[in-house]
Amino acid sequence: MHITVSAIKADIGGIGGHTRPSDDLFEVVKNYVGKRAKNLLTDYYVGYTGDDIHIIMTHNKGIENDKVHQLAWDAFTEGTKTAKEQGLYGAGQDLLKDAFSGNIKGLGPGVAEIDMEERPSEVFCVFAADKTEPGAFNFPLWRIFVDARSNTGILINEQLASGVTFRILDVMSGKIADLKLWSEKTELEAALMYPGRYVVHSVLSSEGEQIVSASTDRLHNIAGTYVGKDDPVAIVRTQKNFPATEEAGSAFNDPHYVAGNTRGSHHMPLMPVKLNSAASLNYSIPIVSCLVFSMHNGRLTGPHDGFGTADWDLQRMWAAERAMIMRNQGFIHPATLVPEELEYNKGYEARISKLNQKFKDIDQTLPDDSTRAARVKKD
Repeated sequence: MHITVSAIKADIGGIGGHTRPSDDLFEVVKNYVGKRAKNLLTDYYVGYTGDDIHIIMTHNKGIENDKVHQLAWDAFTEGTKTAKEQGLYGAGQDLLKDAFSGNIKGLGPGVAEIDMEERPSEVFCVFAADKTEPGAFNFPLWRIFVDARSNTGILINEQLASGVTFRILDVMSGKIADLKLWSEKTELEAALMYPGRYVVHSVLSSEGEQIVSASTDRLHNIAGTYVGKDDPVAIVRTQKNFPATEEAGSAFNDPHYVAGNTRGSHHMPLMPVKLNSAASLNYSIPIVSCLVFSMHNGRLTGPHDGFGTADWDLQRMWAAERAMIMRNQGFIHPATLVPEELEYNKGYEARISKLNQKFKDIDQTLPDDSTRAARVKKD
């Protein structure tokens, strides 16, 4: 059966700050999708990670379908009304345009979609992150498809051993590159080094089947100024010729550092959290949840909470410890991002502008020869 999985998420308001959507807001979005799903969607699920609500939909309309995207846009728009009525913080902040224009991409919400020929046992994970940027998925996806130390399946599974193609987006130029393993491994890793610029858009098998889709929009690039973190979402198909579900999930253990945090200012570890977790008031550590689904004829079973078992409590503790170590470095780089990556860059530019007015040529600050001679004679 031909089916499309669409995962669309947005921050449209949080209680007391960037924490979590209110129950009323969440129910408005969920009920709106439910009422309009008939004759359009095969199935759907609505949840949240931090203050971001995600809508996961299955249908037979293909990717970038205007009706499917409009449903998500209208649900977020309707929810924004409730957020404003309740005075929630950042009400509608990810809805960067006044009206829907046929495709939700470029309007603010994060979008990941895969058009597939459904397998007899179709399984996939949705990774939904908050307080970070699209490049946060670069390292876990490298661990899944490139690093045999992390994923022994690369050695055992013939399809994975033959290599995959990473489609990388340069978010600054808007250009895209296909990098094939294993011949272009070094070029791939050169790109993945800088997740603020080069972001994994998708991963395809050696036979051309899409395994991964990840959101790549950066809100700063759309709005021209800081409006919030980008809070990415990714779909990863698993099992059989693809990575095992456990291999995909374990790529998020030993939490790695990503850009994000309060004000989008620091490098902090990406903490795996349980489904429907609020963002932490401890500097808003970047978080990611894992929704595990089975699907048959487009109907979803799940989600199972991929990061909900007891062993992930250790990973959360490691992330918390690493977060405090980094924050104890204060405002000094590398704790903080480089200036061009700071989300509140306008404020930083204002500080630097004042600083630059204080700088003078070095010969204007040193004593001239006569002054130096007088000092020597005096001594």
